[in-house]
Amino acid sequence: MKRTLLAIFLVFIFQISRSQEKNGRVFFLADVNFTLGINEHYQIGPDDDNGPLIVPSALFFRFGLGYTFRKRVAIAFNSGYDFHWNYDVKAFPTYGSLKYNITEKEGNTHFIEIRRGKMWTPSATYSDGNYYGVGLGIQVAGEERWNTIFRIDFHRKRSIGFENNRLDSVSFGFGFSFF
Repeated sequence: MKRTLLAIFLVFIFQISRSQEKNGRVFFLADVNFTLGINEHYQIGPDDDNGPLIVPSALFFRFGLGYTFRKRVAIAFNSGYDFHWNYDVKAFPTYGSLKYNITEKEGNTHFIEIRRGKMWTPSATYSDGNYYGVGLGIQVAGEERWNTIFRIDFHRKRSIGFENNRLDSVSFGFGFSFF
């Protein structure tokens, strides 16, 4: 009798879980961010040999896998590669992110995202540390299940060896998400 009740209960739970409307979905995302910095060798004057005032200073590649709940909140596990050539820093951040869609209209969303995790450095100059980030962005609905993402992010990498034991940067990025 117990086995029969257990089998009926499991079939009932399976039927309910398959018949309900799904409000969430799995997604994959990838983006490329770049950071601009001040050229330390720039001098005002007629001599233009020192280059422009503002120069690229870092490049970040990120990818992640996540889940969206009711089109409003998303969580994801992300990893990537960061290269700050001004400091000769190569890092591999791994972090969790929480994204909240502020507005949504016709599949396009404006969102805010917070990130927290670890930063791994293969260099002996800088130690492993913590990674923090917050950003604003726009996700533009595309054909079928592809979406384009434009974002601006603030990143903080905490590690011994940097000035004040942290490296702060603001980056601009673009990428995609696939549902």
